[in-house]
Amino acid sequence: MLKKSAILKPFLLKKPFLLILLLSLTVLKGFSQNKYIATYRPVADSLSEAYGIPAAVILGVAFIESGAGTSRNSKLLNNHFGIVGKNNLLKTKGIKSRYKQFPTVASSYIAFCRLLASKKFYPKLKGNMDYKAWLEAMSKAKYSEAPLEWKKRITSVIKKYKLSEK
Repeated sequence: MLKKSAILKPFLLKKPFLLILLLSLTVLKGFSQNKYIATYRPVADSLSEAYGIPAAVILGVAFIESGAGTSRNSKLLNNHFGIVGKNNLLKTKGIKSRYKQFPTVASSYIAFCRLLASKKFYPKLKGNMDYKAWLEAMSKAKYSEAPLEWKKRITSVIKKYKLSEK
């Protein structure tokens, strides 16, 4: 039986451009994800202090919901949380969307914190920096249509990028 490396080696020797391209794309993807976190970490930290919501939750949800700032909603609407509301995309771009448009990304982050602050679980958790407790409460409150998968994805991002550490 042939090993995978024996099969790939001749291909990669003939196609070094493809190997370089694949490696570059992998590195760039990681770079853009780290850049997203570095860019919005101060916003999440500031809002964490103001609202008593863990920065890890704010940033983790934004990361997943916006595809680390690459989603259509995040680019066109400055909406990093999938918040539903009014926008002017139909008038300006001919695109119909149910998601809210924000003047800035920071205003999207603020709207998310205000949304959480309006939930029944908020008074009990305010100031508690245990991201697991927040994700559990959000899942039970049906923040997501697929709560178990959603919670798993947010937790994975928080752990991978060490968002719960200062």
